[in-house]
Amino acid sequence: MLRVYNTLTKKMDEFHPIHEKENRIYMFVCGPTVYDYPHVGHARSYVAYDVIAKYLRYKGWSLFYIQNITDIDDKIINRANETGKSWDEIARTYEKEYHKAMKKLGVDAVNLYARATEHIPEIIDQIKRLMEKGYAYETSDGVYFDITKFPEYGKLSGQKLEDLQAGARIEVNENKKHPYDFALWKKAKPGEPSWPSPWGPGRPGWHIEDTAISERYLGQQYDIHGGGMDLIFPHHECEIAQMEAVSGKKPFVRYWLHNGFIEVNGEKMSKSLKNFWTIDDVLKRVRPEALRYFLLSTQYHSPIDFSEEALMQAQKTWEGLARTIRKLKKLTEKGKEGKPRQEIKEELEKLGKAWEEAMDDDFNTPKALAVLHDWATLVNREYDGMSREEAKQALELLERWDSVLTLFRPVFQGESDEELVDGLMQVLINVRQKLREEKKFDLADRIRSELGKLGIQLNDKGKETSWERV
Repeated sequence: MLRVYNTLTKKMDEFHPIHEKENRIYMFVCGPTVYDYPHVGHARSYVAYDVIAKYLRYKGWSLFYIQNITDIDDKIINRANETGKSWDEIARTYEKEYHKAMKKLGVDAVNLYARATEHIPEIIDQIKRLMEKGYAYETSDGVYFDITKFPEYGKLSGQKLEDLQAGARIEVNENKKHPYDFALWKKAKPGEPSWPSPWGPGRPGWHIEDTAISERYLGQQYDIHGGGMDLIFPHHECEIAQMEAVSGKKPFVRYWLHNGFIEVNGEKMSKSLKNFWTIDDVLKRVRPEALRYFLLSTQYHSPIDFSEEALMQAQKTWEGLARTIRKLKKLTEKGKEGKPRQEIKEELEKLGKAWEEAMDDDFNTPKALAVLHDWATLVNREYDGMSREEAKQALELLERWDSVLTLFRPVFQGESDEELVDGLMQVLINVRQKLREEKKFDLADRIRSELGKLGIQLNDKGKETSWERV
């Protein structure tokens, strides 16, 4: 039985979706605000929910998984003003970068990406209904949700309304009835992008896009909502208030899942602390599967301590496992014939059970990876005596696991020569960088020179190096 830690109930709950008899699950995960390049924090969150979605399908559920794309927001408008570009050019550019990064990382379980700007009618309709029910009011600068009308505000985060009011440390807005009333619709300021509405030209608030989108595709109640722990308050708290107020149904979402942060030396990774890594930064050092392995080596709701050393160790571990898989693939093609031994079959069945027990324990990927290493130990121990059929059984078991983990897809599919060249070039670039750090410039220059003879040009930009064929 699958059990998950539910932020709403603050405990481990057995998983029983709303449409259990019909074998259906509906899941929504907060997507990115597309104003900059995707970073390791994005990778942490979306790899985690990718695995969760794939495991639910592995268990036989029919899952419909939505991610929203926040493509209009203060951050997008500010970036547009800074660069002299239009808001939609900024949004489309970085949305494209996000999808490119997710594809590299094997994040492909999402059924639908829903842009906020393509759901303005649904957003306006939901705001109108909130106003009709007395939960929202119009001011000179927008439409706000009145949190005093929703007594359960704070039930997800454990915050109490009276404590919020007493300790309010947010920007003062005299138009609001309560400091924590939040915007449903923002009336346009001069020069800002806007859409027509009953309250004048403007744009949606942050929280309303998620509930308007989820109501359209998933209904007024659904099974799983995911996101980072930093979204519990106020974002997810506001979503609950909006949807339960407009529908009168509780709970809005049955299971709330939240992933932990990426930390560097115990502090949250952030631009302000200058400990910030984009996904592209990381993929210049390790292959995508190694980053994915690193992220899955910690359970999704726990923080991950990020370091370059830990990243390189993940790559080394991944490469060792990949070598075992390659060996086993050769054995399935050229191994000896023979009836599978009962003891091998039993050990594989035991491993299969242990792996599912790990994943049933709140998607415990570290435990699942430990089982994967036990699998590799078995294969390496028995390799010389394995028959072709035994090798096939072992490989099929790992392929089933990897339909969820998505760590060894290139190995199973047969890595192309181009992927091999990319990998070798990255090794050479890393060696050359180490030589430069040790001030062994003659050897570093020799690598550049020898590659040049092969028609490969290295381009140094600060501490980063890229390559191209010339």
